[in-house]
Amino acid sequence: MSISSFSSSSSMACFSPPLLTHSPLISSPILNLGPANILTSRKVYSISKRARSLSRVRCQQDKAEDHNVVSVSETNQNQLQERDFSGTPYVPVYVMLPLEIINLECELVSADDLLNQLKILKSQNVDGVMVDCWWGVVEAHAPQQYNWNGYKKLFQIVRDLKLKIQAVMSFHECGGNVGDNVHIPLPQWVTEIGQGNPDIYFRNRDGTSNSECLTWGVDKERVFRGRTAVEVYFDYMRSFRVEFDDFFAGGIISEIEIGLGPCGELRYPSYPAKHGWRYPGIGEFQCYDQYLMKSLESTAEARKLAFWGKGPENSGSYNSSPHETRFFCDGGDYDSYYGRFFLNWYSQVLVDHGDRVLALANLAFEGTPIAAKLSGIHWWYKTASHAAELTAGFYNPCNRDGYAPIASMLKKHGAALNFTCVELRTLDQHEDFPEALADPEGLVWQVLNAAWDVDIPVASENALSCYDREGYNKILENAKPRNDSYGRHLSAFTYLRLSSLLLEKHNLTEFERFVRRMHGEQVLDLQSATD
Repeated sequence: MSISSFSSSSSMACFSPPLLTHSPLISSPILNLGPANILTSRKVYSISKRARSLSRVRCQQDKAEDHNVVSVSETNQNQLQERDFSGTPYVPVYVMLPLEIINLECELVSADDLLNQLKILKSQNVDGVMVDCWWGVVEAHAPQQYNWNGYKKLFQIVRDLKLKIQAVMSFHECGGNVGDNVHIPLPQWVTEIGQGNPDIYFRNRDGTSNSECLTWGVDKERVFRGRTAVEVYFDYMRSFRVEFDDFFAGGIISEIEIGLGPCGELRYPSYPAKHGWRYPGIGEFQCYDQYLMKSLESTAEARKLAFWGKGPENSGSYNSSPHETRFFCDGGDYDSYYGRFFLNWYSQVLVDHGDRVLALANLAFEGTPIAAKLSGIHWWYKTASHAAELTAGFYNPCNRDGYAPIASMLKKHGAALNFTCVELRTLDQHEDFPEALADPEGLVWQVLNAAWDVDIPVASENALSCYDREGYNKILENAKPRNDSYGRHLSAFTYLRLSSLLLEKHNLTEFERFVRRMHGEQVLDLQSATD
């Protein structure tokens, strides 16, 4: 399961697609594909002759010599016989710290307990930790009044243990999403502005605003007491760089991940659980604040098509399925002239936001690697429209590679791509939620290849808690693809997240084994096909 439960509502029907059976052609491994092969390898097939409306799936070309497609029997055998990763490239392993480690007063919580836990991680040869640096905590009360006290104490503990730090510039709210066990709002002075002008937040078609993060429509609007949103982000990042200069100079801070949207991810907040979304709903477009609507209108007018300056009217609601809407169903309006215009604009706004913020991040952190995180929206991946990806801003239907433009933008700024859901198996998703037509393995394959095609580093993290060997083996297979002629592999992996459950004896033993294999070390208890 990826997120939660599901309910649907819509008045438009394009007939329900039948369920898929698992096929090695549908759940593809990470493959070695060049740019010329990306689109041709994503064929569309009908699922059933009995379906009155075809549902389409992505498949690889059936050339085993080029694509290393494995059969079902080979897949089952690989599940029984573990790969030996000794001598493979060293992939650093980081561990995310708990969300509540810094409180709203920017104080370090339970320092002694944290020290003991970090000592255990150090004994497992973990390379470092990832830390969210919350905008709502540090710049909570007044513009450009920063309080880094708790982070200074935390970073000192990490440095004393000779661990590295991946610092996340978290410009979003914490709370209301899966895995959020604390509530950290945006800065108080920002929410006060939002009370008078709710259009500083994303809005859905019904006009409901989402205070999880600022709309990208205010990136260049001076609505924050004389500053634009990107100026606010830059000032925050520059303050961090100055305050922790000695940690940069000493190489303790190894990377800065730049928050670019909800959950720190470069996407629209299209599936907010706090607004009633449940897995596997398609989500809703989030472009109805006055600033983004003005952008859409002006873009349509520039094309001399002013009547296109509005959002789709037939795209369903948060918990709709694609086939219940005229916009996302097979042959739906997403692929009409208007649909292509709207989706091009919608996805370009996402790319432009990343472009603006990462350019300033490079100014603030010159000489330090930066990264951006993409979410793994794998549900409805086996349909033609890829509706859940479209509402999130990834223009990735079956006939278009929606991740290549993002990878090219990251390449421009020398930024790494951090991607989620590498531990998920397509077969498990089919068993738990067959109606979701999900394919996390196919999505991971596509996104990693899009990044590797432009030669940028690719890191990853698990989307959900993982303590079992099967999940770790899936991460390893994605981290170090089998038979990749270029020897490509992840630049780092970040484990979500440090907890007392991870540190239980059995779970810790499995985790230590996983770390050793990520580091290319030998383990002596590999499972064989005869075990």
